[in-house]
Amino acid sequence: MKIFPLFIAAATSTFAALPSVGPDYRKPDFAAPAAYRDASELGSWKTAAPADATARGEWWQLFSDTALNALENRALDANQDLHAAAARVEQARAAAGLARSTYWPQLSANGSAARERTSSTVDNLPPEQLTTAYRTPLVASWEIDLFGRIRRLNESARAEAESSRSTFESVRLALTAEVAVDYFTLRALDQELVLVNDTIGLRQKSLGMVAARVRSGTAADLDSARAETELATAEAEASALANRRAALQDALAVLLGEAAPSFAVATTDYRFSALPAIPSGLPSELLERRPDIAAAERSLVAANARIGVAKAAFFPAISLTGTAGYASNDIDNLFKTDSRLWSFGPSLYLPVFQGGRNRANLARSHAAYDEAVAVFRQHVLVAFREVQDALTATRLLAEQSAAQDRALASARRASSLAQIRYDAGYVSYLEVIDAQRTSLAVERASVQLTAQRFATSIALVKSLGGSWSPANRQRLAYNN
Repeated sequence: MKIFPLFIAAATSTFAALPSVGPDYRKPDFAAPAAYRDASELGSWKTAAPADATARGEWWQLFSDTALNALENRALDANQDLHAAAARVEQARAAAGLARSTYWPQLSANGSAARERTSSTVDNLPPEQLTTAYRTPLVASWEIDLFGRIRRLNESARAEAESSRSTFESVRLALTAEVAVDYFTLRALDQELVLVNDTIGLRQKSLGMVAARVRSGTAADLDSARAETELATAEAEASALANRRAALQDALAVLLGEAAPSFAVATTDYRFSALPAIPSGLPSELLERRPDIAAAERSLVAANARIGVAKAAFFPAISLTGTAGYASNDIDNLFKTDSRLWSFGPSLYLPVFQGGRNRANLARSHAAYDEAVAVFRQHVLVAFREVQDALTATRLLAEQSAAQDRALASARRASSLAQIRYDAGYVSYLEVIDAQRTSLAVERASVQLTAQRFATSIALVKSLGGSWSPANRQRLAYNN
């Protein structure tokens, strides 16, 4: 009895070593750039293979923000899109297991009992018109994979499972990046709210001072009207900012898998820390680390294998089938030696005429492969664009931030001087209002620019496929 399983295992290994019809996979050619602009230290491109399974670590800890760390962990635990992606991975793995099962013989047991009456008007009438039959057969079937149909099916299923896993990593990376961007945007709104609320307090005091000067006859009613207008405008801005913050907080709740009414992020007088030095890595590692590119390439592998499946349909299919068991008209004699039965033999399926179905299916498989090649190349092009955009934005936003700091210092000085000149009676209140409005606008623009720089840093991490191994010590020179 041990010989049969050993024979099956040896035969399976032998057939697995046979060549399969259809093309073997080759990575499509791609004209990659020699290097990125704005990042000469990133080196040149080299051919790479997917390495998206490499641990990325908790890249958001680069920002050294404990509140952000807590939000990221909550999102990874409870985000429903991530749970759905994980379930799709399990489905793909199960499908690969189903495909793998076709390597082996299929064995089934089928017991039956039947009471039958034969017709008395039929020729060759058996001796008894009323019979009872009991059967307990085991049925085995095994397709001999001479031309690689099953091997190509398994190759496709494995690639689809790996693509599903890569897609899960892509969803995970996108989720953590979105949480971080929303968090820093919310903190920037907190800073703007502090600025606007401080401005409201100053304008309330200014309104009181102007009203006192109007009563004493040293200021006109026009100054009082302007002060009231500026105060109401600042209050309206505060309400608009609070509305935007509430909407962003609700968006974070969805990312964290929580109901918006029961979720809140406390308002604080938040101060942004210095931008982290972001690990970058070689451009070849972009192709290796980005999960969306890995998923696209593995889908390409699956499409290539399906060409082999379609080609195998042109060739004969050989199966071995066998039946063994017991049959008897008397249940008491069912398991006796004389009641044994068996049959064994090969069957051959040869596609003689299919009405063009096999040719059409092969053409469809080739077209699907061409589509997968285009999708893969498009993913690579988008990846290069996203990295280049992030690198360029990082450099230019750093320059913009330096100029913005100079503008902020000048705007604060101008506002202070305008107030001094108004108090001394040299200028009208209109000049004070204009200087204060400019100062507030510049301060808010500075906060927004800081949030944009943090979002750009996150975009660069995302475009490069996540955080990097400790062995990679290359840094962006202009991240300080």
